[in-house]
Amino acid sequence: MSTRSHPAHDPGEPSAPPPPHPPSHAQAPARAQAPSHPLRFGYGTNGLADLRLDDALALLADLGYDGVGLTLDHMHLDPLASDLPARTERVARRLAALGLGVTVETGARYVLDPRRKHGPSLLDPDADDRARRVDLLLRAVRVAADLGAHAVHCFSGILPPGTDEDTAWKRLADSLGPVLDAADAAGVPLAVEPEPGHLLATLDDFHRLRRTLGDPGLLGLTLDIGHCQCLEPLPPADCVRAAGPWLRHVQIEDMRRGVHEHLPFGEGEIDFPPVLEALAATGYQGLTVVELPRHSHAGPHHAGLSLPFLRAAAPPDGPVPPPTRPVSPLGEPSATPEGSTP
Repeated sequence: MSTRSHPAHDPGEPSAPPPPHPPSHAQAPARAQAPSHPLRFGYGTNGLADLRLDDALALLADLGYDGVGLTLDHMHLDPLASDLPARTERVARRLAALGLGVTVETGARYVLDPRRKHGPSLLDPDADDRARRVDLLLRAVRVAADLGAHAVHCFSGILPPGTDEDTAWKRLADSLGPVLDAADAAGVPLAVEPEPGHLLATLDDFHRLRRTLGDPGLLGLTLDIGHCQCLEPLPPADCVRAAGPWLRHVQIEDMRRGVHEHLPFGEGEIDFPPVLEALAATGYQGLTVVELPRHSHAGPHHAGLSLPFLRAAAPPDGPVPPPTRPVSPLGEPSATPEGSTP
């Protein structure tokens, strides 16, 4: 078993921070201009878990977001519901009416097992348990195809106790085979996320999987900018440039080195203008989705702060200006987080 060290899972919710200060392009060092593609920003529904899905989508549209990272979970779009196709059709109509793009995410904590966070995984020793995770991903691919999503996100899971890494990598590759077949048939990329503490934790790990599977065309990468800051050897902007050819989905938040804690913008150590400049220069056309799952207690507040921050940090030829229709003021978060999940 490998002795490599990864940061621990997220700690408990910190106390509510002061609002971040959006960066100024005037303060950023001068850089050579590279061809770029306008960035499209979204917000993850796992950071709006206290809202009904209709309300969450309306909020994001009113704030001016381009899309949504839709986590399949019981409180929003339940992937195990008997009437999933009908529910998906209603969501598709709602997204179209609001003009929102979508990525389908599969990081719900307890959607398959009420006792095991993110369990079962693609690495579990029990073949039936692995099959349950595969089934979830197959359902996610069908949902993504019906929604017109630009990608389906997934991750490996943590190394099970008593399992050596070679065995775990074989399980991961074997488990993803039918999912990639379904993704190919549906024309929806599968975007695997390197996750701190998981078997597939780094960009190097993603490339190991890609080579093992024979570099299938529909296998792409979910790059989480905070995770780059947390544990990658390269700075986040360099990670973006290195990952460019495989990018299919991007998640974004602030983070500190060596600490896997998703933070609101301005609370961590990331310098965002060079990161977003590098992302635009790759030509990436999917959504860049704010990932603050532990801030649902104040989700509308953070959604309201995050988009202006990102727009101020983006290259000048980035996203279109915000809508001119008036937006209702959003409430401030409570001083003590409620319902935080360790």
